[in-house]
This record gives sequence, structure tokens and C-alpha cells, in this order.
Amino acid sequence: MQRFTEFDFGVSWVMGFFHQDWCHDGPTAADVVAKNLADVDDEYVLAVRRDAQTLLDGLPSKTLEVLWDAGADYLPSFEQIGEGAQWTRTVVALCDARLSTKAGARPLAGADVEDGVAQLDAVLAEIQEAWFLEADVRAALVDCARRCTPELAFRLFAAGHDGRRCQVSDPGAVRAARGHRIGPPPRRVRGGLRPILG
Repeated sequence: MQRFTEFDFGVSWVMGFFHQDWCHDGPTAADVVAKNLADVDDEYVLAVRRDAQTLLDGLPSKTLEVLWDAGADYLPSFEQIGEGAQWTRTVVALCDARLSTKAGARPLAGADVEDGVAQLDAVLAEIQEAWFLEADVRAALVDCARRCTPELAFRLFAAGHDGRRCQVSDPGAVRAARGHRIGPPPRRVRGGLRPILG
């Protein structure tokens, strides 16, 4: 199995479903996730499930809400989809339902299970130096890096890097300001943690 290199993957991929036109993909947030999970290979579903379960195991509900809110442009309110932990459990359940439709899903292996622990200090430094992040988003990402995995925290950090929860009005300035360390990635990260941090 090839490492996910063409598109983002895992929970940060799911966050990308919630753009301004998401409601054209289904009547509810859960329907949108289920529809997208139905159209991809098992490896993508396994990656989403792994990320969502890791978040559930490591973070409190309010922190999950901050991460979901920061990573998705137009996520419905938590009054509609349930608090952060409930919504994240819904994502896990949708993955389980999708995986139950096929026998023999191969478990993730190799590069797809790397957690980035060796890069923890570098990931924390990137997050701490991101002056444009709101304080609650920065704190949630730091908690994710320490209590979940640095690799997941970095993907969430990079995926939400387009100015939505920033304290500046010019996302281009944000990208330019951090370009000296990461370079200006597209909306979705390519190749995971190691190629970006170099």
C-alpha cells in the first residue's frame, strides 16, 4: 500500500468535507461523512478511524470541539451534531459501519502508522511559533501533540492553516510568515509529517 500522498487523510480529510457547499452532499453531517467514506478504499477509512479513536482516547470533549471547529470551514454547530466527543464517536461508528460492509480490510502498516513521536519537539515548536493562531486552538494542538500523536497534531495544524481561526486578516501573510520553516503547503498536506519538517 502506498503512503497517502495525493490528498490529505484521516480526520483532517474529514474536516475538509465541511466547506460552504457541504449540504449538497447530504442532509446531515453524518450523511456527508458516510457518503465520502463509501467512495474510498479501506485504507482511508482505517486512517479516519485511527485518528478519531486516538483523539477520543487522548482529549476531552471541549478540546475536540476546538479542533473540529478550527479544522472545518462550515461544521454544523455542536448543538446539532452533539458535543465534541459525541461527534468524534459518530465518526468512529461511521467508519466501523463502512468497514463492516467488506471482509478482509488490511490493517494500516509501515509509514501509515507512524506517530511522529521523534518529531514532537519540532511539531510543538511550529505550533508555539504560530502567532496567528487563537490561544484555544494553539492549546488544543499542543494537547493533541502531547496526548495523541505529534503526526496527527501536525496534520490538523497544517490543514487548518488557511486563516480561518487566525488573528490576522491576510492568510497570505500567514503563509509567508511561516514559509521559512515549513514552506507554504496547499490546503491539504502531502506526504505526512517527515517531508514537511525535513
